[in-house]
Amino acid sequence: MLDERSRTLLKALVEHYIADGQPVGSRALSKFSGLDLSPATIRNVMADLEEAGFVASPHTSAGRIPTARGYRLFVDSLLTVQPLEVRQMGVMEEALQGRPSNQVIASASQLLSSLTHFAGVVIAPRRKSSRIRQIEFLSLAERRILLIIVTTDGDVQNRILNTERAYSPSELVSAANYLTQNYAGLDFDQIRLRLASEIQQLREDIKPLMAQALDAGDEALAESAMPYVISGERNLLDVEELSSNMKRLRELFDLFEQRSSLMRLLDVSNRAEGVQIFIGGESGIASLDECSVITAPYAVDGQVVGSVGVIGPTRMAYERVIPIVDITARLLSSALSNKEE
Repeated sequence: MLDERSRTLLKALVEHYIADGQPVGSRALSKFSGLDLSPATIRNVMADLEEAGFVASPHTSAGRIPTARGYRLFVDSLLTVQPLEVRQMGVMEEALQGRPSNQVIASASQLLSSLTHFAGVVIAPRRKSSRIRQIEFLSLAERRILLIIVTTDGDVQNRILNTERAYSPSELVSAANYLTQNYAGLDFDQIRLRLASEIQQLREDIKPLMAQALDAGDEALAESAMPYVISGERNLLDVEELSSNMKRLRELFDLFEQRSSLMRLLDVSNRAEGVQIFIGGESGIASLDECSVITAPYAVDGQVVGSVGVIGPTRMAYERVIPIVDITARLLSSALSNKEE
């Protein structure tokens, strides 16, 4: 546990670093902390904070910057959240009220982006489980197969399977015909249950392919049933901490395109109460190591159906972004709950 002096200095350091992005030295801390401490005392406290992992010293400067652990302590116990102005609340409400449901989701994503100047994302309400109309396998290479799923509502999903062995065209046709003829009209959960009892009827060499197809198809339809809308990704190109590392930036944009990892992270918010904050490596996604993700669930008629979020650098104005995410989730809940079925 940190004493009050250390907490005050850490709070001043984080706030000053967020404001101007430059490592903070002892002289600046003496000025901004409001504490009557000598530079030597401040340096000693900073050394202790660095040893504890709350701050770090960049090689190019004598000043210090907060680490992910420092940001976490700041957000959890030192942060003073700023309430939104009435005027801004009115603008937000106007942006979301009176629109069709599909437009409200896109508007919420754009609103988060425009207010924070980062990337705004909204997971849309889950659709009902899709039922299968047809399944096809197409050989791409010796051990790479394209799985094509056509649902009863006309949706088409593709997944590439990397198999342990090569399958002949006749084997692929046979497997596809078996699935289509026996399980058309069912969703993947129902197919899995049926196959579990009927697995003995399948040829041994086809069983691994069937298992892979079920897993990949389930994942594909789960993603299509829970789409998300993301806005303002290009804003992250203007963030110096991110744009200076092009490799990490490319990984970040790949994450936005692949969706599945990010959706699993945002889906955590659906099972939590209130605002959730993932700082750096807490997300468990490598490409977000230098980012923070702030999310909040939203509900329709009291039932949580999705989440909203902002993705930006760890150096963000948390006291501003947190209430923006929180209020957007509440306004989205209100806008969707007022829709007539």
